[in-house]
Formats: sequence, structure tokens, C-alpha cells
Amino acid sequence: MRKLEPGLKAGRLEAADYARHFSDLHPRLGGHEALVAADRCYFCHDAPCMTACPTTIDIPLFIRQIATGNPTGSAKTIFDQNILGGMCARVCPTEQLCEQACVRNTAEERPVEIGRLQRYATDLAMEQGHQFYQPAASTGKRVAVVGAGPAGLACAHRLALHGHDVTIFDAREKAGGLNEYGIAAYKTADDFAQKEVDYILAIGNIDVANGQMLGRDITLDELRQSFDAVFLGTGLGNVNMLAIPGADTNGVMDAVEFIAHLRQAENKGDVPVGRDVVVIGGGMTAIDAAIQAKLLGAENVTICYRRGKEHMNASDYEQNLAASKGVTIRHWLQPKEVLHHHGHVSAIRFEYTHLENGLMKGTGHSTEIKADQILVAIGQKLDPQGQDMLTLTGGKIAIDAEGRTSLPGVWAGGDCATGGQDLTVSAVAMGRDAAESINRTLAASVAGVSAVA
Repeated sequence: MRKLEPGLKAGRLEAADYARHFSDLHPRLGGHEALVAADRCYFCHDAPCMTACPTTIDIPLFIRQIATGNPTGSAKTIFDQNILGGMCARVCPTEQLCEQACVRNTAEERPVEIGRLQRYATDLAMEQGHQFYQPAASTGKRVAVVGAGPAGLACAHRLALHGHDVTIFDAREKAGGLNEYGIAAYKTADDFAQKEVDYILAIGNIDVANGQMLGRDITLDELRQSFDAVFLGTGLGNVNMLAIPGADTNGVMDAVEFIAHLRQAENKGDVPVGRDVVVIGGGMTAIDAAIQAKLLGAENVTICYRRGKEHMNASDYEQNLAASKGVTIRHWLQPKEVLHHHGHVSAIRFEYTHLENGLMKGTGHSTEIKADQILVAIGQKLDPQGQDMLTLTGGKIAIDAEGRTSLPGVWAGGDCATGGQDLTVSAVAMGRDAAESINRTLAASVAGVSAVA
């Protein structure tokens, strides 16, 4: 058995507590509940909710289909635009997108529960085995997709639908990307990420090669020579490190790694957690890591962010969710030094910050927070391995409006590319749209050969 670092402990809770804590955050609506929720929709002609959706799902139509007793048709309406509609229904920040734009979202009313209605329809269709798509006749064209996350899966599915043969290369043991490894367990209960992958791959014409990392096992040149087109959906594989004294002390770890470990654990009680946990960051990863540390049995969990509440990338809803789980969120603190005792973290020193002429600056005053575990969630960045031939902009792969990179025959989308927004739904839209561009290019090449012949 692996020796745990001082302060970290597995099995802090009873088995029943883990089952309860990591159960579905928002269980699926029942049939009657869905009808009542759908009946609140005005079915707006101009549909501001649809405009706010990155994948432009016809929201009024799919809700009307639920209201008229046709959840299967509703699921198809959703999948036509977003084949990962089931996961997006669980993890999309609907409170900032479609539901924010809902005309019922006023001081007197709450918005239509678009996300929960979307989950109701897509879950039923998947459970009942409804497959709405069949590949077109084979084009004889082969496309390589690098990365089995939301962008890669959406791209692969749309390409297969057009009759192309697709091979997905992914560095991990399982497909799914951040949906499998990076999202809080209570948002994707019952192994839903893998069920969705299986549903997507069931269209056929898609092979998955796991354990294949770009730059290590395969090269971009090899893919360009062996395939008619390449799509890169590699995500952001590197993390920003905590650059302060003591950052390499035992007990300091990357929050993404912590979440991945938890997601892959067969038994949540086997995952060690500290008694006093400090999470550094202000985005969704920080919120997910902090809540899950609390659910694992940590007594005190504190998120520390260097700016104010209004500057956090995590939505108000997610911040309030963390608070409801007992997580403390402190603002205007930037980390300065990790303190340790006998080689293990014992506390972390912060400097108070403030804004001065719009710029964040330290005040010179500090405070210490007791900690036996520190989770770092200060952002991710592109791993350039195997992609150094490409033009980068702002640390991401530069693409045009159709997802084309600086290399002929190579497209990119999702978090790794310019325009990526660190959202599953945005990655799906970029992968889907790049697939349409690839299909047009391949079709044009076939037409050109035919014309010459």
C-alpha cells in the first residue's frame, strides 16, 4: 500500500457518506416534471436562448417537442447540432448562456430550466438506444483526429456522418478528454462520460487508438502523409505552476491531477485528502477541486483568489454552490510562500492585494492560512510537443474562421485553438464546424479529380 504524506488521509468518511456526497448533483427530471418545465417556455420567435447557445441548438423546438410528448424527436433536434448534448446538459454554464438569455429570467421569475430539459430528452434517447444517424456512402477519404475530448469527438462524429473514415489518436487510456478526466464526479455520475463516448462511436467509421501521444508516438508529418486531413483537438495539456518558494513541497499538487485521480478511482474512499485544504485559483477547476475535497471529508477548505469575486471566471452559481458545500472563498490574496514542517506543507503565506489604477498590486501586508494540502488551479496552457510546426497566437494554435491552421490539410479546434473558451459546448461547436470545413475541402478535391478525369 502506498505510503501517504503526513496530513493526507484516505477513508475519512463512512461508505454511505461517499455514495451520498458523490451522487448526481441534479437528478434527471421525471416525465411529469419535464412537461411542467416545458410548459413554461414561451417558444419565442426570435429565441434569444438559441442565440446564446454556442452550438445554436433550436431550443424552442426541442422544448416544444417535449411539451407535446415527443422526447425522442427532441433529442434528435439537440443531437443535430450538439452530439454531446447529454454532457453539455450536465456541465454547461446555462446560467451564463441560454438560461441567462431566457425572457423569463427576471427579478420576478426564474428562467426555463433549459439544461435539465435537454438532459431529460438526451438521457431518454441514449437509454432507449435511439441512433438517429447512419454514415453516408464511403468517400474513401481518411481523416486523423488528435484528441478524444469534446472537440475531437464532435469532429469525428460529423466526419463519419459524411462517409469519411476517421481514426482518433488519444494519449490517455480512455476517450473523453476533460469530460472523463477533468469534470467533477458529482456532475457526471454513473460513468456517463464513457456512456456518451460509446453512443458517439456507435455511428461507425470511427476507430480510436488510445495511448498515442502526438510528438511521442506519432508525428504531425506522419499523419499528414497517411491521412487526407488532420484535426487537432489536443486541449491544453500543460498546467501553470505555482512559482513561489516552497511550491515543490510535499502536499502541493495540481488540481487537475487531483480531479483526474478522483474521477478514475473505483472507490472514492481510497482517495486521500487533507484536513485543511487550500485551493488557489478562481475558475471552474478551483471550484470543482474545492467542493470535492470537502465531499471527501476535509474539515476546512478555502479557495484563495488574487482578485475580487466579480473577477472570478467561475460563475456566481458555481461560487454559491461551493459556499453551500462549506467551502470558504477568500479574495484579494496572492500566494507568496509555501511553509512546511518536516518536508510537508503546513501553511501558505499570502499577500493582500488591491487595485491601483486598474492594476492589481500587493499591499505589503500578509497573512497565513494553515494547510496540509494545497491544490493549484491557476490555469492550463498548450503543450507544444509535436505541434511546433504550427503558427501560435497567444499561446494557442492560430486558426481561421473555418478552423484551418497555418499548415495545409490541418485543422484545429477546442481549447487548444484561438477562440477556445474552456467550455465543453464551445469545443463541440468548433469541432463540428471544422468537420464541415474538412468535408467541403475533401469533396472539392474529389470533384476536382473527377473534372480532370
